[in-house]
Amino acid sequence: MPASRTRPRRSRGANREPPSHEQRGGRRKPLAGDALRAHALEIQRRLLATYPDAHCALEHHDPLELAVATILSAQCTDKRVNLVTPGVFARYPDARALAGADPRALETIIKSTGFFRNKAKSIVGMARALVERHDAQVPRSMDELVALPGIGRKTANVILGTAFGINDGIVVDTHVARLAKRMGFTRQTDPVKIERALMPLFPRDSWALLAHLLIWHGRRTCDARKPKCGECVLADICPAAMLPG
Repeated sequence: MPASRTRPRRSRGANREPPSHEQRGGRRKPLAGDALRAHALEIQRRLLATYPDAHCALEHHDPLELAVATILSAQCTDKRVNLVTPGVFARYPDARALAGADPRALETIIKSTGFFRNKAKSIVGMARALVERHDAQVPRSMDELVALPGIGRKTANVILGTAFGINDGIVVDTHVARLAKRMGFTRQTDPVKIERALMPLFPRDSWALLAHLLIWHGRRTCDARKPKCGECVLADICPAAMLPG
């Protein structure tokens, strides 16, 4: 009779992937109320001290250029957009020129930003709407901006906060969404819900700057895959960094 074969018992947790940065942070009991707001304001204070020059990385000279640059920035780096926009405005210097642009000619200029056909359609459509509805000027209200082709709430917040200094909301891009979760501000994943969760935590007159601070920190330190927690000025108060990996 052959000897029985028994499989060695596998230790619990063997071959399991280590917990992610977000999973480690998610184990800590979340803050709420006044404690959460105090936590948020301390993070804002430290980020402001670390990045006193934080600003919009999209180069522009007026609201229209910022609107076009923001449309081009979808799924594209700001660096690439900044290389492309001078060529766009050399050929189409204002909204009326853009409104009359041949989309195929514009596509050629912006091709390197990706999704160039949809972006060209959005830019020309936006420019035509500006000419037809707003005397070729970029409007200063959320409702009017989001009614334009190619302009969603995030883009509208960029334009209002950066071009006009109007704090109507908070820009929520991939960096802001990631940091908002890691820092314990919210567990929401939808950009609009994240924005709503952030707005009560910070003074309204700092909303535009807050987005720049979070974006700068996300690009320089709080990377999506390999956050530099050992170098982070928030390591002692960030829920995602305080627990061992």
